[in-house]
Amino acid sequence: MRRIHDQLGLSRVINARGTYTPLGVSRSTEPVIEAVAQSLRQFFDMSELYEIAGQNIATLTGAEWGVVTHCTAASISLSVAALMTGDNGAKIGALPDTTGMNSKVVIQAGHCVNYGQPIEQAIRLSGASVIVVGSEDSCSSNELETALSDQGVCGLVLVQSRLCRGDTVDAKDAIAMAHEKGIAVIIDAAAQDLIMADILALGADLSLFSAQKYLAAPTSGLVLGKRVLAEAVHLQEGGIGRGMKAGKEAVIGAVVALQQRHKADAKALEGEQGRKAEGFVVGLNRLAPVNAELVPDPVGNPFSRVRIHLDAESCDKSVPEVREALAAADPAIIVQDHPDEATSLMLEINSLTDQELEIIISQLAVIVYNRPPDEMRRRNIQEW
Repeated sequence: MRRIHDQLGLSRVINARGTYTPLGVSRSTEPVIEAVAQSLRQFFDMSELYEIAGQNIATLTGAEWGVVTHCTAASISLSVAALMTGDNGAKIGALPDTTGMNSKVVIQAGHCVNYGQPIEQAIRLSGASVIVVGSEDSCSSNELETALSDQGVCGLVLVQSRLCRGDTVDAKDAIAMAHEKGIAVIIDAAAQDLIMADILALGADLSLFSAQKYLAAPTSGLVLGKRVLAEAVHLQEGGIGRGMKAGKEAVIGAVVALQQRHKADAKALEGEQGRKAEGFVVGLNRLAPVNAELVPDPVGNPFSRVRIHLDAESCDKSVPEVREALAAADPAIIVQDHPDEATSLMLEINSLTDQELEIIISQLAVIVYNRPPDEMRRRNIQEW
């Protein structure tokens, strides 16, 4: 594990933040790693690969068709482009010039998330213009319906994310409203692949997922939905999508990751994650100033997060100071940003090993007790 870090002089990181792009997102399984390694040694007819991938994705997900893109941000731009152009080669070649096309895209203000890039920019990269509806606090059905009635609207973008804000129109209601007006709907559900079936059941025309988050594929995005639109997404490689294409290793890695998910015993995995989290909480609560608890995932994923409270009377460090000390440790321990960050730490531990969880507990003990690690803890960290 350390060899590549040492070879390139990179810092060691324990990612307790989740599937976070600036930390490398996820860890691939051995079958995915092997499939990607094989793909890098071989040549392919890429048209055939895309066709076979589409068939596999459809079978594995229940969607009508599937396309692999460079990432979910690319999927947003390319999906909006597909709504404007369909399979019309002249229109594909003209973008981002949208002359003569329906090119307005509606999005609720509370869905204007920033995942490292404002989603409005990802939409505008296609050449489309953005109609933002409502406020960050709320968007009413009447406001959304009025916006969808605007002439030239080609699509509605919905976002399923913990980053969404305010009281927005229910996804099913919004989709029905758009479809009544003949407007296609795109759902950005990048980090919701664990509840993919629930997202697809909402009935959007295109549903977008990250393949490198909980699926743990190489960097890539999945566009699932109506075949005619999904194929129009792929056709954008003849236009603005040329720089957003997925390579052979990404396509194969995404398909194999889906195959592994399909084979897995979801209940057994969920149970194992639960046992790991419960054991971690028990270990944390042995530290006198610490009170740890499990909390549900905010968007309904089938795992719990760990919230850590510090007893202010027993600990002379504030939560922000502890967070900074964890990030400054070796290995650096990165936890989530959280609305209650002044009073608690939030961790996502799905991809962490038992050894890494022990290191987190050890480093917390060092920080809150103001003492150097004992020999066992030093050895544990050094071996990792």
